[in-house]
Amino acid sequence: HVQLVESGGGSVQAGGSLRLSCAVSENMYFGVCMAWFRQAPGKEREAVAVIRCRDGSTYYADSVKGRFTISRDNAKNPLYLQMNSLTPEDTAMYYCAARYGLVCPVWSRSDYSYWGQGTQVTVS
Repeated sequence: HVQLVESGGGSVQAGGSLRLSCAVSENMYFGVCMAWFRQAPGKEREAVAVIRCRDGSTYYADSVKGRFTISRDNAKNPLYLQMNSLTPEDTAMYYCAARYGLVCPVWSRSDYSYWGQGTQVTVS
């Protein structure tokens, strides 16, 4: 049973940084596409960063490009999201997600099978 557990959220001032972590319970790596999503109050859940685990290729939404970095070194390490130059518009619940499949990047939430419980990020 796959479990994803996020941590690292919190409150930060605008311009600050946070690093989110997502621990993966099983040896999910090859053939796996992983992503960070976020959902602000009253808004749709949106993907902000995607990583294709087999070769480490990364993809970003325009809203976070140049500020956020998604990474995962190997099957034993967590998934990370390094967030720099944070703005109040980044305030949201952040979720990690995973799916098996050769197609990656995938941006739609409905295509991901596994989800964490979320971690809150608040920027003021």
